[in-house]
Amino acid sequence: MALEIERKFLVLNDSYKQESFSHSHIQQGYICSERGRTVRVRIRDEQAFLTIKGLSTDNGLSRYEFEKEITLEEGKQLMQLCEPGMIDKIRWLVKFEQHIFEVDEFFGENAGLVMAEVELSSVYESVKLPDFIGKEVTGDRRYYNSHLRKHPFKEWK
Repeated sequence: MALEIERKFLVLNDSYKQESFSHSHIQQGYICSERGRTVRVRIRDEQAFLTIKGLSTDNGLSRYEFEKEITLEEGKQLMQLCEPGMIDKIRWLVKFEQHIFEVDEFFGENAGLVMAEVELSSVYESVKLPDFIGKEVTGDRRYYNSHLRKHPFKEWK
């Protein structure tokens, strides 16, 4: 297992699209989405992955993550076992300074939500933020994909 360390932010505008060097379509479902552990199936363009994540620590900044690429057919079959609700998004990759920001533009039940994540090498690493970055939401469970599946953005008040 590897330790995933990341910060999450809301996005202020769509300038990230012009700054992006790549984007891909992602659909993901959850076989298990209990607090403290999730098992996710993700289809990203023509690739599929099975991911297991542990409990968040450091106020949501880090958690253990195990990810394994599986065949596209396996991914499609495992999607049939997922809990109700699907995450559908375009992920845009933006290089800024020494970091890659992953900007997720959500569709379907979560349309209107745009978030950015940046992975860090340590919880103490500093990061410069591009102009499109807004409020930090690291550790706010409402913004976890597994939570958005159960409580979509369109239902928020």
